[in-house]
Amino acid sequence: MSNRHRKNPDLIPPPQLVETTAALQRLVARLMQEPRVAVDTESNSLYAYHERVCLIQFSLPGSDYLVDPLAVEDLSPLAPFFASTAIEKVIHAADYDLIVLQRDYHFTCGRLFDTMWAARVLGWSQVGLGHILENHFDVHPNKKFQRYDWGRRPLEPQPISYACMDTHYLLPLREIQTAELREKGRWEEAQEIFAYLCQHVAHPTLSDPDVTFWRIKGVHTLNAGEQKALYRLHLWRERTAERLDRPVVKVINNHRLLDLACVQPRNRQELRDAGMTSLQIRRFGEGVLRALRAKSRPLPPPPAESKRPPEAVMSRYHSLRAWRKDMAYCRGVDSDVILPNATLWELSRHPPETLDELLQVPGIGPWRQAHYGPDLLALLQGLPRPVVC
Repeated sequence: MSNRHRKNPDLIPPPQLVETTAALQRLVARLMQEPRVAVDTESNSLYAYHERVCLIQFSLPGSDYLVDPLAVEDLSPLAPFFASTAIEKVIHAADYDLIVLQRDYHFTCGRLFDTMWAARVLGWSQVGLGHILENHFDVHPNKKFQRYDWGRRPLEPQPISYACMDTHYLLPLREIQTAELREKGRWEEAQEIFAYLCQHVAHPTLSDPDVTFWRIKGVHTLNAGEQKALYRLHLWRERTAERLDRPVVKVINNHRLLDLACVQPRNRQELRDAGMTSLQIRRFGEGVLRALRAKSRPLPPPPAESKRPPEAVMSRYHSLRAWRKDMAYCRGVDSDVILPNATLWELSRHPPETLDELLQVPGIGPWRQAHYGPDLLALLQGLPRPVVC
């Protein structure tokens, strides 16, 4: 890699902290003048019951910024920046960032360059940002901050520096990837993937206790009485985690909760025999015992089982999936680089009959239509699988 892309992290000026409404307005005015901006977010999912965005990083040529959402109450001035189709947001592995920005602030992304997906389209063997920074910029981020509590305040110099590294190199990385994408004729393909990511942001999973109860591994192995005990413990844990503002697994994990439901201890000694630690007993023992003694509540209805699609749909799906695997092997990429799984199901359930109709299927744009369209239509018509290598 050219030395012009290498920098000594120790010589990078510290980022500018944005902690007031006035500072945010100044930053937005600058962002709106840029053709592209590197962006990242940090959340506190490992440390809170209801996760929230705790930091938003921005990098421009020569400048890095950290916006503190815990200090700036109203981030709505950023909405036009994110929604702009004229300004490219450069993000590594954007899926999660787009989800949390939409969840917490209702931001939509108008234009994206995802450096992880660009690496996948190019067939790079390592696509994690840490590996890319090491391989292309000789930068070695401190991995201890991968599990940092970004809700802690005040912000300290070391985590600030780590957060800054997540965006500081993304613009030069985009420059490298853009040259390679164009050289290999993959630019239009990557653009279609970026557009799809913007248009199909997943909805975050709601933390409904009646739904999450049936997701506890092992719940279906219990008898009726044990399931009712587990449900009472589950509801107690949810209330406790919300009150303490911590993830439920940091109260008591699922494995221990299942043990308690099976044993149903009646005193502190039996809690200890069931595997609870001394600290857990001291903090939560009385709550657990009260939950176990409480009157049983009716179990929530289990989730409805999804029906197996008709055989014709399954046949088309398996045919498309085998073709996609062959194509990915020939390209030296992962299968979902060729087409997303959701697109395969849509094609299988509602098979288009013409190339024009293919363009109506989410996940298929002009590049994929031109390169994969004839193969897809042949497969959907039941013809033998095309030779792709």
